[in-house]
Amino acid sequence: MADPTPFGVRAASGTLREGEGVVLPHAWTEEGVLAGPATNGAQLLHLAVALCVLNDTYREAQRLDVPVAGVRVTTDGGFDDVWTSTGITYDIAVDTTAPAETLGLLLEVVDEVAEIPRVLRAGADVRREGE
Repeated sequence: MADPTPFGVRAASGTLREGEGVVLPHAWTEEGVLAGPATNGAQLLHLAVALCVLNDTYREAQRLDVPVAGVRVTTDGGFDDVWTSTGITYDIAVDTTAPAETLGLLLEVVDEVAEIPRVLRAGADVRREGE
């Protein structure tokens, strides 16, 4: 992935966990996920994608019996002049002993099933309630 914009974020766990950020509890790793930065809404939106992809990588790896020692997801995106998203991209690195073909299958499955990217791809109605 190219150099991140000010909205770029990273979520990392296991052997690929490095740098600074917020440590979040994680069902798949004892030491948790290192995530950040998380200082504005755009970063939090992108972090939702990164964390979902990271979690689903562990979940689907377990289901497919693919060993995973670490995962790092870098997510970025932009916005136009009226703050409409111009798209979100993510890059994923997985520390595994699995063959490249098996890793490729895992990544395809994760891209297909990851819930937050699916919601964003489909669009979502967001509205204020109350007065």
